[in-house]
Amino acid sequence: MVNHRTRTGLRVGAITASVAVCGALAFAVPAQAAVQTNTQPLRDAVTVEAVMEHLDAFQAIADANGDNRAAGTSGHDASVDYVEGLLDTAGYTTTRQEFTYERTDFGDSALQQLAPNAVDYVLGVDFFPMDFSGDGDVTAPVTAVDVNITGDHASTSGCEAADFAAFPAGNIALIQRGTCAFADKADNASAAGATAVIIFNQGNVVPGDDRLSLFGGTLDEPVRSIPVVSAPYALGAEWVTTAGLEMRLNLEAEVVEVTTENLLADTTTGRTDRTVVVGGHLDSVAEGPGINDNGSGIASILETALQMAELGIEPENRVRFAFWSGEEDGLIGSSFYVSQLSAAEIKGTALNLNFDMVGSPNSVNFVYDGDGDALGISGPNGSGVIEDVFTDFFAGQGEPTAPTDFDGRSDYFGFIEAGIPAGGLFTGAEGIKSAEQAAIFGGTAGLAYDPCYHAACDDIMNLNEDTLDLMADAIAHSTLTFAETSSAVNGTGKGKAVGQIDWEFKGSRALR
Repeated sequence: MVNHRTRTGLRVGAITASVAVCGALAFAVPAQAAVQTNTQPLRDAVTVEAVMEHLDAFQAIADANGDNRAAGTSGHDASVDYVEGLLDTAGYTTTRQEFTYERTDFGDSALQQLAPNAVDYVLGVDFFPMDFSGDGDVTAPVTAVDVNITGDHASTSGCEAADFAAFPAGNIALIQRGTCAFADKADNASAAGATAVIIFNQGNVVPGDDRLSLFGGTLDEPVRSIPVVSAPYALGAEWVTTAGLEMRLNLEAEVVEVTTENLLADTTTGRTDRTVVVGGHLDSVAEGPGINDNGSGIASILETALQMAELGIEPENRVRFAFWSGEEDGLIGSSFYVSQLSAAEIKGTALNLNFDMVGSPNSVNFVYDGDGDALGISGPNGSGVIEDVFTDFFAGQGEPTAPTDFDGRSDYFGFIEAGIPAGGLFTGAEGIKSAEQAAIFGGTAGLAYDPCYHAACDDIMNLNEDTLDLMADAIAHSTLTFAETSSAVNGTGKGKAVGQIDWEFKGSRALR
């Protein structure tokens, strides 16, 4: 899952994509499912032991390929080979869909406090480059700009040129998140003569958002002429109150071309005008093997596909199992896939089920809020039906759920932009589990849902197998339910066709 990039010396954001074809907590309230499909045999066949075997294989692939499975690397290539080999043997029609894009890799980047005392900060923990940041090596005093680290932390820091009226040209601008776009803050600072910009998190509580930790942000094009990084609130607040603060910020950037591929696997039966796309991203970040993010989703999808074939299930609707690449660089693969669909193919895509991070160690059973009744952001027409299928399932298992919104952080983004209904599951990333959530779902309040999110420790030990077992059942249930549904959900035909969609991949990271 994209957004809060805790990587060292790695990518920040896809710049372009050139292509080549090849909040509120709630218990689930039972609702009448649109269709009644007996999914028990498939759920019995999809075991957590088999899912774990796939995850062991992904771990072994990472171990043999630089400890990761990132897009454009041998680890990702080997992951595609592994999945494709199993699906080919099971009788699926598989296709590799190649695409190329550019990303910015940051090399020997550093942030250091030089005065009043020396401190070295850690990339991916204490600071991270913003998308479309410039590079450079800057040593200068630091000046805070119109910040508010008391009370409700309401902040328009850096949003107006007047905020920089007394700013000393040549200094590093220390700006607080809040209200306006990061691009506005950075551009105002640059116009005032700042040689670098640090934007620290706001420090307030926003349901469904993290305004305390290190965050991922984008300035949007063009690439800026000065380095711009983000930082967590606690560090920013400390810097604001540090007299005589002088820092060094060094970013070394290189634009590289990445060629990678999605893997698609189709059932040989089923109506193609009601295609059910069941997907998750196969790539990891470069810092680690990506076993929870997103080996967990991929392994569950893969085992569902294999057991459907083993049971001889011939679905009424074609199921396309999709294993996306380039997600960690900005949802590139899934967005490319949707961009290649014709208007008729968009209309013929019944829905997208997205599974990204379904084994988090400190988990919550999050279901995408398809109808928007809990969090106010709904998916395209039909997304509420998908949500109901999930919440009905969990209620039937005696398990609570909580809603999560369509915040653009995963591969459903291209589908909902094109008007295709979507839904899915998520068990938590870098967000902090609340006391209320811990009381309902277990686990530890005050800790991240996944403490190893985008880190080297996202390995085979970084899983809650009980959660993974439950989620694998939900994945099998929802896949078969919609594979056998004749009328509950279908493509609306109201989406955007090829050439009408703006593929800037803004959904991958925060704009403000």
